[in-house]
Amino acid sequence: MTAPDDLPLRAFPKQDAYRLVNGKYPPIEIFDDVADQADFEALYAVQALTNPRLQMLVGELHRVPPHRRPWGIPGCNYALGPFVHLSPQGSRFSDGGYGVFYCAERMATALAETRFHQEQYFRRVPGLKYDRIVMRGLRVRFSARLRDIHTPYRDDSGWYRPDDYGPARALGQRLFDADEHGLAYGSVRHDGALCFALLSPHLIESVTPATHYEYVWDGERIAHVLTIRRLS
Repeated sequence: MTAPDDLPLRAFPKQDAYRLVNGKYPPIEIFDDVADQADFEALYAVQALTNPRLQMLVGELHRVPPHRRPWGIPGCNYALGPFVHLSPQGSRFSDGGYGVFYCAERMATALAETRFHQEQYFRRVPGLKYDRIVMRGLRVRFSARLRDIHTPYRDDSGWYRPDDYGPARALGQRLFDADEHGLAYGSVRHDGALCFALLSPHLIESVTPATHYEYVWDGERIAHVLTIRRLS
């Protein structure tokens, strides 16, 4: 079993990347309205008096230590989102017990990754002949020191299996337990392209709107990806 310390460590200062999120999930506005932890606690206390859904919107914020909450950055709500609203199904590098912020070096790679996973979701819906969803495009900037498995581990580690995430999740868990920043890895859906898995939101410096897309499902696949205007 490969130990995290055995993997190459690569610095990514001021790295630009791209991410897509389902447009049906609204931004968590309270995260963008505060500058520090004291501001958040005060605003939360006031809004909680009139908004019974606030706790559901905020999610499991306790999973992120206060000093790792990037208050004040552009798009703080997008930076915190994957860490406070965990997917019970997990992902490639997490079994669902902790959050991971996934992004890609190129928007084309983010499109390929999310298109594949959205097709998998649509195929599990019985009788679904047609649907369309809007994906919010996001431009990300982060600075981190990541374990680099883009090469030479691609072929023999088990971390890149298309459907069996077991080895990749075991690696992610070891990195999370060791308080590592995360991984730079090769896209499984866009051959040769570079992706990032960040294990803490404090690494993220900004998340701003980019081009948005509409995915059109024809009953068998996402047949069309339409570029639409940037949404607020």
